[in-house]
Amino acid sequence: MATAPAPGKNLRIALIQGSKITEDRTFKRRVAITVGQDAKNTLVVPVSNLPSSFTLFELVNNQYALVFKAGMEGKVTVDGSEMTLQQAREKGVAKSRGDTLVLPLTDASKGRVALGEVSVLFQFVTPAPEPKREELPVNIKGNFLSQIDQFFFLVLAASVFLHFSGATYIACQPIPEEKELSLDELPDRFVKAMMPVEVKKPEPKPEVAKGDDKKEDKKEEKVAEGEKKEKAATSNEKKAELQAKVAKAGLLKIIGASGSGDGAFADVLGSSNGVGDVASALSGASGVNMATADALAAGGPKGSGTGSAAEIGSLGTTGAGKVDLTEKGPAAIRGKVADAAPEVESADIDRNKLNAFLKGRIRAIQGCYEKELKRNPNLKGKVVVRFAITTGGRAAEIEIEQDTLGNDAVGSCIKTVIRGWVFPFKPDSDVSVAYPFVFSPAS
Repeated sequence: MATAPAPGKNLRIALIQGSKITEDRTFKRRVAITVGQDAKNTLVVPVSNLPSSFTLFELVNNQYALVFKAGMEGKVTVDGSEMTLQQAREKGVAKSRGDTLVLPLTDASKGRVALGEVSVLFQFVTPAPEPKREELPVNIKGNFLSQIDQFFFLVLAASVFLHFSGATYIACQPIPEEKELSLDELPDRFVKAMMPVEVKKPEPKPEVAKGDDKKEDKKEEKVAEGEKKEKAATSNEKKAELQAKVAKAGLLKIIGASGSGDGAFADVLGSSNGVGDVASALSGASGVNMATADALAAGGPKGSGTGSAAEIGSLGTTGAGKVDLTEKGPAAIRGKVADAAPEVESADIDRNKLNAFLKGRIRAIQGCYEKELKRNPNLKGKVVVRFAITTGGRAAEIEIEQDTLGNDAVGSCIKTVIRGWVFPFKPDSDVSVAYPFVFSPAS
């Protein structure tokens, strides 16, 4: 009966395509090994006759077993005897389970399994022993007391003793009793605060002669009249300037209100009778309607007095030219990054968790692409970034492995973004990862 591999043995697998070894991996931890075209498999094998995911080495109770189908070819060595997969089936070494066969493996097992044009070689190897941690001799390392500065320690001990002894002496002293002071012993400033202070009455203002009062009143009246004249002149000047601006616009010639009242427009341009000139003034404007007396009676817009009101339906004018006041901002340029699976060269890192971590930060990578997409709207391509996840969970040895985008600024920005990531993994040794980014403008 086959025995389980020794706990110290690690499974080593190599993929051979033609005469070239495409992948060689040693798994330090015991995990099930899956093969297929799906990127989530442990070994990605471009074989069309396999399903998207097939478990080649299963792990049950810490024991590896080779799982194969009846049509597969290969050789294995079990308990020192070499046999083909067909012979293992005929001898009963491989147990049938549905449409598959299960062959238990030992610590000395090795073999080859053909998967179409790709062959899988496997064996169990003993891991290299970990280097011993060297320690300095005791006479060189010294002890705690030898590392302390004796003079500093004496000064510190004396300071602590003096401070604590002084604090203890003060705490042991009795609390002195406070003696009550009589009124004569109080300082003068407290006596003044306690005693009421007499409030002095304001002195009466000197009387002014009646003749002087009249002169002052006349002066104040002259100043007031001068200020009114200045305000009236300023108001007339502003009104004249506003009338000149309206006349230059060529849109309205006369706007007023009929009747005895003065409207809001009449305050600026003067009064007018009727709305005949208003219609001629608005002949060059598009979307302009005149409100009738019926509309005003129904509660239409009007000023402070009576009269007709004009309604402008649009903000464009016709005549000498056309004006379009619609503001159109520049269209936003967006890009997208296609989903891809990372290539991890170690089983210490879960590929699904790493893929989820990278997808959660894909927006920063997209920002690097959109920044250059504004300058070149036809920019698209693929960038493969290879980096190493260190034992501390940081990214190192970041480099652009493949770049069909042809833009150095995007690659530099991606390297800067990845350099600031902190991964939720701490492998035993640096793990190389390759991640492809496929950029294209958003439709």
